[in-house]
Amino acid sequence: MDLNFCESHFNFIKIHCLSHFCDHICQFGNNLIYSTEFSKLAHKTQIKAGWWQSNKNDALWQNVQSYSRQHGIRMRRLNLESLQRCGVDLSPDVLEQLDTTSTTIVPDIRRRILKGRQDDVSNMADFSQVLKISIQIICRGLILSSWHNLQPEHCLPVDLEILKSLPVELLTQLEIPVLAFQETEIYNIYHARCMGALSFRNHGSRNDWVWV
Repeated sequence: MDLNFCESHFNFIKIHCLSHFCDHICQFGNNLIYSTEFSKLAHKTQIKAGWWQSNKNDALWQNVQSYSRQHGIRMRRLNLESLQRCGVDLSPDVLEQLDTTSTTIVPDIRRRILKGRQDDVSNMADFSQVLKISIQIICRGLILSSWHNLQPEHCLPVDLEILKSLPVELLTQLEIPVLAFQETEIYNIYHARCMGALSFRNHGSRNDWVWV
């Protein structure tokens, strides 16, 4: 710890704020309105990210050094951008570097993915047979939904034979990426399933509600 402290400032927000709490409490009372959100987010980028990027061998040393380098590079970049906005002449190499890099973090956008396609389903009749749900119940629900949500000229026909022949694809799984708590790049994948009356993993059927 002494070597790490000598090599880097180790001036994390959570640690630095402790040096101000005593005077703050003496002057203004207890910290009822003190928000820990910014320190939690800083702890994620300064501690957790370094741990993930390390080889878990002497991780503290790697963590401190990694964050110190990243912080220094980012501050240098911000200073150069400020000089550029003020009209200071910068070398062509610096200008090229500023054009190709950015200090703005762009989150990794994930999309929902449909999986579990059933090859033996091509129309509504197959859909009803595979899921073991009455075709009358399915068609009644589709007709009511179309009446409530579509213009009259776009509503589904009420003829059962026409509805049976409508082309259908059956996909039983929807992967939904959800950002992990206080993260910008790490996702938890939730699996929503629609199994109809079929059993799921030797248990009862599983049909999850999803807002579309």
